[in-house]
Amino acid sequence: MLQANLSNVMAAEPKVDCSDESVVELTCLDGIATLTMARPKQFNALSRQMLEALTATLQVLAQDKTIRVVVIAAQGKAFCAGHDLREMLSMESQDEYRSLFAACTRMMLTIQGMPQPVVAKVHGIATAAGCQLVAMCDLAIASSEARFAVSGVNLGLFCSTPSVPLSRNLSRKQAFEMLVTGDFIDAEEAKARGLINQVADAAQLDEAVTQLCQRIKSKPQVAISTGKQLFYRQLEMGIEAAYQLAGQTMACNMTDGQTREGISAFVEKRSPRWAQDTNA
Repeated sequence: MLQANLSNVMAAEPKVDCSDESVVELTCLDGIATLTMARPKQFNALSRQMLEALTATLQVLAQDKTIRVVVIAAQGKAFCAGHDLREMLSMESQDEYRSLFAACTRMMLTIQGMPQPVVAKVHGIATAAGCQLVAMCDLAIASSEARFAVSGVNLGLFCSTPSVPLSRNLSRKQAFEMLVTGDFIDAEEAKARGLINQVADAAQLDEAVTQLCQRIKSKPQVAISTGKQLFYRQLEMGIEAAYQLAGQTMACNMTDGQTREGISAFVEKRSPRWAQDTNA
């Protein structure tokens, strides 16, 4: 049934087809799903259509247990330049703007709520809501040529929604500096500040992302999905509540068959049976 649901989102070829313009392309290979933003001439700006296509596809992938890792990538010279400013200028009421930003929030929270780790594969620029997208992904690997900014302030628009994940990835002062200056930082600085995990040469970006995905895939699925849910929930709690939830989560995790097999194998100094299966 899950495969049938996925086929409703995908065209005959492994692509998401959104009306006349394919704004998101989807490929699935060996348990890794790659969503590629496909508005290269617009620097992959997050139009309403793009946001809805990303959300719909992510929601379907979240239900597919054959998908172990999701990668968000982009076509063209840039990863994502943020919201589509031309589209925003065409709006005339606060209700229209609230609806747009609510759609953006739904997409961002879908990333955090899905059981699979989501990896941003970043090249070129990631600005404003594009930088927000990088910050919302669970992991991020960037080309050495990538640059990041929340530059709405340069236009008189404080990047309020990007500030939410940015302030949860960087230190407060580093995040606020980016928000009030609009200055760009390069990939190495983004790594040092905690916005991304790795920097790779442009020619090695694909390989670096693949290696990270394969390392995640080699772990039991229940541990990854359970751990991701716990990780984000406890961050918003006080320390006592966080420990209580963590203890409950570990107790539940310990009753899983793969977990017990992995621990038994470690005690007995042998390889667990699921380690022989890359889709375990």
